[in-house]
Amino acid sequence: MGNKIDAFSEEQLEEYQACTFLTRKNILRAERIFRQLGGGKLPEVVDRQCAARFTVPYTALDALTELKENPFRRRVCEVFSGERSASLTFDEFLEMFSVFSEAAPRDIKATYAFKVYDFDGDGFLGEEDLQQCVRHLTHDLLTPDEYSTIVAKVLEEADVDCDGRLSQSEFTHVILKSPEFVSNFHIRI
Repeated sequence: MGNKIDAFSEEQLEEYQACTFLTRKNILRAERIFRQLGGGKLPEVVDRQCAARFTVPYTALDALTELKENPFRRRVCEVFSGERSASLTFDEFLEMFSVFSEAAPRDIKATYAFKVYDFDGDGFLGEEDLQQCVRHLTHDLLTPDEYSTIVAKVLEEADVDCDGRLSQSEFTHVILKSPEFVSNFHIRI
């Protein structure tokens, strides 16, 4: 495989390739990154139990070069964390890179973007969720009136059923019209 130590069996690698949008090379690179983030505590051979159990804390993930500039980095990790703690197992880490890969379909990216922006987890993007999104994007530098104006404009443009919040389908409809969405919702591994 090119590694000094084969972290995965051939069967595991094929399984990861089949259930992600990643190449073999991407999977092995993700394993090396995860191993570094784990501070050398990850066993040399990563079996299925270890991949689903061993976690890297958010404090280590926060320093990850691929996430460092993302204002939503903690929220991204929370969405992919099974326990919503922002700590990730290897399987969750790989799923995150898969969704953010160039090969992931736009609709999958839109689904996960919605989850990232749905801060309260109610299945809708309400005024509070949208305000938190804008705060993250602007590094909390606007006035309360400016936040309210932006949120009102977003709802005016995207809230098709006029219920004061965006559903997954309303969000997807708007976000997929943006040509920059796919290129911005991306992490190169």
